[in-house]
Amino acid sequence: MKKFLAGTALSLIAGSAMAADEVTLQLKWVTQAQFAGYYVALDQGFYEEEDLDVTILPGGPDIAPTQVIAGGGADVTIEWMPAALAAREKGLPLVNIAQPFKSSGMMLTCWKDTGIEEPMDLVNRTLGVWFFGNEFPFMSWMSSLGISTDGKAEMGVEVLKQGFNVDPLLQRQADCISTMTYNEYWQVIDAGVSPDELITFKYEDQGVATLEDGIYVLEENLADPEFEDKMVRFVRASMKGWKWAEENPDDAAMIVLDNDETGAQTETHQKRMMGEIAKLTAGSNGALDPADYERTVSTLLSGGSDPVISQEPEGAWTHQISDKALN
Repeated sequence: MKKFLAGTALSLIAGSAMAADEVTLQLKWVTQAQFAGYYVALDQGFYEEEDLDVTILPGGPDIAPTQVIAGGGADVTIEWMPAALAAREKGLPLVNIAQPFKSSGMMLTCWKDTGIEEPMDLVNRTLGVWFFGNEFPFMSWMSSLGISTDGKAEMGVEVLKQGFNVDPLLQRQADCISTMTYNEYWQVIDAGVSPDELITFKYEDQGVATLEDGIYVLEENLADPEFEDKMVRFVRASMKGWKWAEENPDDAAMIVLDNDETGAQTETHQKRMMGEIAKLTAGSNGALDPADYERTVSTLLSGGSDPVISQEPEGAWTHQISDKALN
């Protein structure tokens, strides 16, 4: 009996010692190939190899990642830098610890038959623009061109506050709309529009792209050695997932589909999306490029009369985690 109890106790101790560290990840949007690297890391056992038990929480139109992490509902979140820097300036100390996305997927998609061929042809047009922090690259771009966003004047445009759909373009309510290379653009194509009927302007090409889909945590947590160690392992496994997804885009898309509990995603759309996402993560090993950060801050500070941030941020990013995870 004593041997049995001793054996049971040892088993419990061993089980406790082997328990994986829990990490909760909040995504910026719904389950789709935009987040394939994290689902791949989960599916392929990369998190398990790092002794992590990762829970991935999908986002959506009614979920604000910054609010979730502020309320303790997640350890780490995926967010676009404009929203993260805006939240930091308002008192939520978010810190970028890794940057899997090297390039921006945001662009303006226009009807070619309107005569738009170059940026200055946008003058006196109606342009659909996403707001809630997504408008600032556009505002900065217009400012750099000397184009007013206060209406159709001699050198102005009319800004249509666009929802997260492509209806304004399809219904000819706008000459151009905001799209992502991996999502809304293809919704336009799937609606029966030929690529030859469209002209696109990528924000990356216009020099006003802001960083998207970075990995963020709360600054105070980085002072905890145990949390730091968890994040080192999390970033290492996540980047392994991203590189696997780049090399195996179709398989990565299928892994995403397996994790889509809504059943809303389709194989065709996710495979196409993953192909485009791989172009945006290519060239990044996960460490934030300071030059990309500086470009983002410059764009946000020059975003017109109501910039998303009012001053240069301090402490908004660190290589503390990525240096240990990736070197």
